[in-house]
Amino acid sequence: MLAASFLRALGGNYYVKSVCVFCGSSMGKSPAYKLAAQQLSAALAQRGLTLVYGGGNVGLMGALADAVLAAGSQVVGVIPEFLVAKELAHPGLTKLHIVNSMHERKALMAQLSDAFIALPGGYGTLEEFCEVLTWSQLGLHQKPHGLLNVEGYYEPLLRFFDQAVTEQLVKPIHRSLVLSAASPEALLNQLANYQPQNIDKWIKQDEQS
Repeated sequence: MLAASFLRALGGNYYVKSVCVFCGSSMGKSPAYKLAAQQLSAALAQRGLTLVYGGGNVGLMGALADAVLAAGSQVVGVIPEFLVAKELAHPGLTKLHIVNSMHERKALMAQLSDAFIALPGGYGTLEEFCEVLTWSQLGLHQKPHGLLNVEGYYEPLLRFFDQAVTEQLVKPIHRSLVLSAASPEALLNQLANYQPQNIDKWIKQDEQS
């Protein structure tokens, strides 16, 4: 079970001190993705938030970390040992945790973070985001999750989540766990205003078809 010590209220809103950002180790096709990473970095630094991310020095990961550091905020990286050489672990972070496996990486990133954001990315970004989302669905934590929907990148995924609700494979309350916005400021505001919910994942006997 993940610790619940992150549940601290400030002015009735969710209190966020550190944000885990999942993103690609490539820059992607559109220059808008790098720009969004830099804008998110500036927004994090302006709010005095610590960035937690995958520890790499390449692609959107590197652009994100460099911009946060340049703005004077703290950056904590978590990277498995076998990826240190492949992803070129960032040498200038506030703190770099080197772990033994991908499982340890995700668990530690979740432990160190009060909220989660996914920038555009590929399989790894989607897998990391959906895993912490599933942990919330199962009641293992109550931290907020948001998709930074740069130029509509996540529209197909959001439609998939809506279709899963239509097909009664995801409950509406679980669909509401996924926040989204086109701008970093709007998404961070949603995370800050998040109201943790007590959610029961399990299907009761009378709900079975």
